[in-house]
Amino acid sequence: NGGSSLDAVEQTIRVLEDSPLFNAGKGAVFTNAGTNELDASIMDGATLQAGAVAGVKRVKNPISLARLVMEKSPHVMLAGDGADAFAKENGLELVDPHYFYTEQRYQQWQRVLQREKEKQQSQSRAAPDAASSEADEPPLGTVGVVALDKQGNLAAGTSTGGMTNKRWGRVGDSPIIGAGTYADNRTCAVSCTGHGEYFIRLNVAHDISALMAYKGLSVQEAAEEVILKKLTQLGGTGGVIAIDRNGNIAMPFNTSGMYRGYWLEGGEPVVKIYRE
Repeated sequence: NGGSSLDAVEQTIRVLEDSPLFNAGKGAVFTNAGTNELDASIMDGATLQAGAVAGVKRVKNPISLARLVMEKSPHVMLAGDGADAFAKENGLELVDPHYFYTEQRYQQWQRVLQREKEKQQSQSRAAPDAASSEADEPPLGTVGVVALDKQGNLAAGTSTGGMTNKRWGRVGDSPIIGAGTYADNRTCAVSCTGHGEYFIRLNVAHDISALMAYKGLSVQEAAEEVILKKLTQLGGTGGVIAIDRNGNIAMPFNTSGMYRGYWLEGGEPVVKIYRE
């Protein structure tokens, strides 16, 4: 309708955060302390301005707080109690931490705890971690949106509750600009999902943009180079959604599936889960 890509990204992610079906906002997973800690980021491809929050516990829609950080502060990232306080100061909706409780996520956490207990009892030398414990859980994960508006401006945003049974205080790639989120009108907008530590080490979102800028790769070629080669070779799992300045879309992943969808001007919405 002629709106901005930033508005489209924020408002779409807010809908996903309000749903208990996704690992963001209402549906966030539990930490090893039995709490919910939320991360989010947003970036404007026209100005390269960005905002992010990490470890927030009372903000109903972390993506909106990330945008406030971008537009109402001189900073890029705020974390923990400071981020929650900034939300309160700016009139953003706060909720009781119990709002984020869902039976589905609680039972998921309990299954992870039980598997780790069984591993310890079997005296396995391999220390159990959240990543391996999550392997048997359904792929209901991080949410992200990328958009191109009629003015030619790109934007990207990402929101997540992180890993099930993550150590409290852990921050993954989602709120880190360049790792989990990136947008530049000259190249593309990218949002990532997967094992965050690997995405941080590879600076995945920015690397896709850089390959387009410095090597002249298409968004599809750049995204596949990073996800199917670099990430896979390092042992990481996940995928990205990306759109370039011409509206070309890339959505590579190296897992069995990735919930994804797109809607091009003049077309119908397309939703996919597994490989074509």
